Amino acid sequence: MSLALATLIYEWRRYMAAIVALAFSGMLVLVMLGLFTGIIHADFATTERSRADIFILPVKVASMVNSNISLPARVQPQIFLNPHVTEVRSLEDSFGEWVNTPGPGAKQVQKFVDVWAIDPIPNAVTLPVDYSEAQRVALMEPGAVAVDASNLAALGVKLGDKASVNGHTVYVRAILHNYQSLEQPTVTASRETVRRLRRSENTDGDTGPLMVRIDNAALADQVAAQLNNTGHGAYRAWTAAKFDRANENAVMHQQIVGVLLVFLTVMAILIGVGITSQTLRGAILSNIREFASLRALGISMGSLRWIVVEMSMWAGVAGIGMAGLLTWLTTVAAGSAGLPLVIRPQPALMICAMLMVIAIASGALAMGVLKHSQPADLLR
Repeated sequence: MSLALATLIYEWRRYMAAIVALAFSGMLVLVMLGLFTGIIHADFATTERSRADIFILPVKVASMVNSNISLPARVQPQIFLNPHVTEVRSLEDSFGEWVNTPGPGAKQVQKFVDVWAIDPIPNAVTLPVDYSEAQRVALMEPGAVAVDASNLAALGVKLGDKASVNGHTVYVRAILHNYQSLEQPTVTASRETVRRLRRSENTDGDTGPLMVRIDNAALADQVAAQLNNTGHGAYRAWTAAKFDRANENAVMHQQIVGVLLVFLTVMAILIGVGITSQTLRGAILSNIREFASLRALGISMGSLRWIVVEMSMWAGVAGIGMAGLLTWLTTVAAGSAGLPLVIRPQPALMICAMLMVIAIASGALAMGVLKHSQPADLLR
């Protein structure tokens, strides 16, 4: 065991503040990034949890965020020309004014909502995989809608209640989970119900993006490339994985989200460096006589500096471990409260690297204390 690690273990109370500061800095960034990512994926849950292997969008559209995603109706039969394609359905949605039917003493709620369309057919490509059989059957009823549990209070309804969308009566027949919306509440209904709820009929013959199922999901990349080659610029095929990541990146690169993440990262770095460097400085200063003894034994100043760097690295390792534990506990607590957190490996590794850099930088800032480790001080 190295001297640095032995000192850190023996004097762990002196270094605990540095470890905790690193842990909370990492947890803050991880949890906020995971919360943003989780909300985004809950917002697009209807497409992400569908049975589609490929999505067809207009050529110049890179995501579903703030984009015109209508396609000419003639595109749909073209997709069937590929021998691997087994099912193609359009993704339709609508929007409108939601008005609940309040009970005695309750308030009337008026909100704009997005309405997603699914096909309540067994194993339909648009039917999310986490829908139960009871939920699927419930949405077969004309006018039936499904509402996420987190939106029930905002919409002023509960299971079985009656409301209206654009003046058309709807009934809450199913309760969903983890389908929260980033902007405004969303409800889900059958394709026929959504068409009835629209303010105006679709007279131009356009459809929404197409959801495609193929006979072998492992061939998604190959089939998408084939569809792009035969499309001659009429559309662009995306695999489900690339489509989901494109939607996530589009939201993450929106100004307000990017600013918040940058601000949180900068604050985490400043807090981590400030507290960690001062803690290491105080711990080294409290052991300055031990460092002076090492110099009296002939240990060079360079070796002493390396000891400090190694101590900061071990503190970083402990901070990363504690950050992982705190993040896991937060994820469990958020899940029980209905908040979706999605922690991806790549951002987590980047934040671990950030914490290690903070620890080493803090150790470098604390090295100035070593100038007080003069062997002559031992004679006082």
